[in-house]
Amino acid sequence: MKTLIVGKNGQLGRELVASAPQGWQVTPLGRAEMDIRDREAVGRAVEELRPELVINAAAYTAVDRAESEPDLAYAINGHGVAHLAEATRAAGARLIHVSTDFVFDGRNSLPYLPADRPNPVSVYGASKLEGERLAAAYCGRDAVIVRTSWLYGAGGSNFVTTMLKLMAEREELRVVADQVGTPTWTGGLAEAIYGLATMEASGIQHWSDAGVASWYDLAVAVQEEALALGLLKRAVPVLPIRSEEYPTPARRPAYSVLDKSETWRLLGGAAPHWRVGLRMMLKEFKGLQDG
Repeated sequence: MKTLIVGKNGQLGRELVASAPQGWQVTPLGRAEMDIRDREAVGRAVEELRPELVINAAAYTAVDRAESEPDLAYAINGHGVAHLAEATRAAGARLIHVSTDFVFDGRNSLPYLPADRPNPVSVYGASKLEGERLAAAYCGRDAVIVRTSWLYGAGGSNFVTTMLKLMAEREELRVVADQVGTPTWTGGLAEAIYGLATMEASGIQHWSDAGVASWYDLAVAVQEEALALGLLKRAVPVLPIRSEEYPTPARRPAYSVLDKSETWRLLGGAAPHWRVGLRMMLKEFKGLQDG
């Protein structure tokens, strides 16, 4: 399948390029080749490439900085998606757009269904929701919006790689324990995206690894797995704290677990538990460090 991957330099973009199905003709573009904020540049690039499928992994993901840079967040996560969706429709292609659990407010006590009403509590979440709406408005049934959560990969800057760095430098860590979601490895998400593309799914799909965790749970698991792999030489205390003890510019949902049952059914089975994905990512990370 002739596929355009947008956002090739991000952690998900790199994974999508590395794990593309055999025989697919994949063209990866980054901001230097095509800035999605530039409507004309997007139109020219898509018209020239004539893809059958466009996967948008480009995003503004600085959750806290978005509070002081709302115009930039919306330019990339909202208007940029519109430019890409418009060009995708003109090319007669399908669009897979990656979104986030942060479109929800976190007040649920049960996992969020794709049909549940979004209510973002941050600029980042609101800008991503705008992108979802624009993708659907331009591409209709030819759009798949894949919401995921707490994404991390071996080649990116994310919570897991940050924890590894801090655990090597500090004598103690204090990590928020009252925000609950599901950590998701980029490798599993990339595989799911290609699966959804193959079966020509449409609409909003939820996908993450299985299970739930707080940021504190994830930090504890990172240390345990990293010690077992020799990525860390010593253990440090990891202490649970409340969100109010670690104030941030952006609010985050207290509970943002996604209900993936329908997507898992489409793909023929549930994802592995998030701890399995974490272990695989850390093995890959160790290979990069040793390599």
